[in-house]
Amino acid sequence: MTGEQRELTLRFLAEPTDVNYGGKVHGGVVMKWIDQAGYAAAVGWSGRYSVTVAVGGIRFVSPIRTSDLVTVRTKLVYTGTSSMHFSVDVTARDPGIEGGDATRERLCTHCVIVFVALDAVEGTPTPVPAWTPQTEEDRRLATYATKVMELSKGIEQTIERYREAGA
Repeated sequence: MTGEQRELTLRFLAEPTDVNYGGKVHGGVVMKWIDQAGYAAAVGWSGRYSVTVAVGGIRFVSPIRTSDLVTVRTKLVYTGTSSMHFSVDVTARDPGIEGGDATRERLCTHCVIVFVALDAVEGTPTPVPAWTPQTEEDRRLATYATKVMELSKGIEQTIERYREAGA
């Protein structure tokens, strides 16, 4: 049933093929994981094939090492007519910590990712189930998501003006 899966969590181990020469996971690999988790969350919410249209406010806070247990958490924080905005946190921890102490988990990356659901026949944007904030935290996250995306649009406009000026 659509409109019921607001949160999604993926967990896996960072592999040697994921790292750069410094022994830390490539930022591009982390972005791939974010996109995969976002896609699964978007399809889970909308029940439709969905595509990434924007990623905003991405911050790489702490590195991920080979063999870290990585957790990618998505949470729907805003819906438009056909769009879904998800807050994404990527955390990691050493899986060898006794008892799997989650307090040792560290935030590595955070962003907002936006997907649009597409019609299976036409491939055009199609409506998604609406989500309404229920708590003060929900309202805060919805406002945060829209502000992050507004900032991203402002950056795009600045770049475009710069290009038009012949730089």
